[in-house]
Amino acid sequence: MAINELRSISIFVKAAELGSLRKAAAALDISPQAASQALAQLEHHLDVRLFHRTTRSMALTDEGRRLLEEAQPSLIGLQRALRTAKQAKDEISGPLRIVGPRSTFQPVLWRLLEEFCQQYPGIVPDVQLEDRVGNWVEDRIDVGFRLGPSPHEGVIARRLFPVQLIICGSPAYLERHGVPKSVSALQSHRCSVFRNPGTGKVVPWRLRVGDDEVEEPVVPAICTNDEVLELHAVLSGQVIGQLAGVTAAPYIRSTQLVPLLVDHIPDGYSYFVYFGSRSSQPARARAFIDLAVTRLVDNPEYVLSAKELRMESRRGRALSS
Repeated sequence: MAINELRSISIFVKAAELGSLRKAAAALDISPQAASQALAQLEHHLDVRLFHRTTRSMALTDEGRRLLEEAQPSLIGLQRALRTAKQAKDEISGPLRIVGPRSTFQPVLWRLLEEFCQQYPGIVPDVQLEDRVGNWVEDRIDVGFRLGPSPHEGVIARRLFPVQLIICGSPAYLERHGVPKSVSALQSHRCSVFRNPGTGKVVPWRLRVGDDEVEEPVVPAICTNDEVLELHAVLSGQVIGQLAGVTAAPYIRSTQLVPLLVDHIPDGYSYFVYFGSRSSQPARARAFIDLAVTRLVDNPEYVLSAKELRMESRRGRALSS
């Protein structure tokens, strides 16, 4: 139904309910002239007269009564549906579709979800974790997280916190094999290599050399597409590995891991939250985004300071001396 027909029928029904076109206009917050014009257009479109009108009163014709009987229930149902849709948009409940990277981000995301669901028990999270970047529209995403800004046109991205790529080793490994003192020394060490689960390609180690970021090939002693398995391999002392700071930070702070070659940590990576226009978002998505920004933007829990890195690095050198 064209919107002018819907508007005209709404005016017709309201005039029939109130017995006055002027009262109908006031109730619908339009001018009497606009109401009269809309009703005339509807009568012209149907080629019937809907009201007997005098200067003081108006009464439905037989055709008008039949139209009211048919149209009024449908109009009430439509108005109810519109109110329900508006209320659903403003309620913090219902499904919340979230996407994020499978690697490194699960612990961070779970803490957010746990807090959010405790605060809003009516939320039903629908979470998809994968390292590929999907299609925002086709996947019907409310909120997304990824390493780097979103590539989708028309999607807003907000930076959360930097992601450090830290070469780490356990004290046991360093006592047995020593500490690599230069990038070139990595070739003589047992290294772990991560295979991207989405593409199947081996992810090279990335290092900062001077002002440049370079890819450093290493000879793998273990290769895996699971970041948790790689973390256990490094913790066990079997290999050294380049881990995301968000994963490595708690183990470095608890002295279970030691950061290596800290002058070569690249600094060009960050996690972002991305979303569509805030004006069209349901309240549940806006509330979750606000929580993510409050809890994650430059959160020091997930980022090691330069002072921490250097102090822990010195501890590692002492182990192998």
